[in-house]
Amino acid sequence: MATPCRAACKNDGGICSGCQRTVDEIATWSSDTDAQRQDKIDQLSGVQSTHQCSQCGKPAYCDISAGKASCWCFEIEKRDTSSLGKSQHCLCRHCLSKLPLL
Repeated sequence: MATPCRAACKNDGGICSGCQRTVDEIATWSSDTDAQRQDKIDQLSGVQSTHQCSQCGKPAYCDISAGKASCWCFEIEKRDTSSLGKSQHCLCRHCLSKLPLL
């Protein structure tokens, strides 16, 4: 089974600091189809993206921008985004995990 796991797991407010998956994504990984797992790997690696991160400029993925009703970021603990301003796009998982928790 393909996995983005790097065996460097640490729960950073709902995001694994090793693979950048949410706790829910990790929990459902074994029941996901191969196609679902590959989609998530592609999103995490930047192969599949919806925009560029406004902090680091790397590819980022937003489920809402991709047409879904909710986003992976709703599963994690809220971050203080006040320093980003109103016009910023979603951050990538790495940059979002660096923001202080509320």
